[in-house]
Amino acid sequence: MIQDRPQPGVPTPPQPIRDNQGASILGPTNPPREAQDPDLLAPPRTDHGTLPNLRWSFADSHNHLSEGGWARQTTIRELPSATEIAAINMRLKAGAVQEMHYHKEAEWAYVLAGRARITAVDPELRTFQDDVSEGDLWYFPAGLPHAIQGLADDGCEVLLVVDNAPLRLALDLPAHGLVGAYATGGSRRELRGARERLC
Repeated sequence: MIQDRPQPGVPTPPQPIRDNQGASILGPTNPPREAQDPDLLAPPRTDHGTLPNLRWSFADSHNHLSEGGWARQTTIRELPSATEIAAINMRLKAGAVQEMHYHKEAEWAYVLAGRARITAVDPELRTFQDDVSEGDLWYFPAGLPHAIQGLADDGCEVLLVVDNAPLRLALDLPAHGLVGAYATGGSRRELRGARERLC
């Protein structure tokens, strides 16, 4: 977008000007983004640009689309200052399932919208299942097999956080699938063996 001349009564977008330093932007701009943090555009005198970027918008992350919804993740690749944490913004349609899986990282989650069913298998191979909705949280320890399913009306959107910044999750979200201890087709022995290898 090319900025027009300021109009009376219309807020002036931020400019890289501080006192008598800097100059207006003549080329393309992104006023909504620049307004979020005007100190990036016109930093205070004490800012020497040595602090790494501590912000990343999911709007800037690659979005993986599949029949069951979408997922986009922010890792150390997108946000170099996040050396010990990664985040995934995931949307599951009603009935869509992130099938039973496990990973070496612990997983925290916050339900942004909608409803989901979470399923997990503990080290003694007992299953747990609960329905969660907007504002709810969950935590799966490292190595714990778990699944997430979007529930009726419109599924869910969740924010997942894992304690490993380089993690790149497989983001294939089938439109439907099994939810339960054996969704991956593994036997109890295979699930126990997988859990023991991770811990």
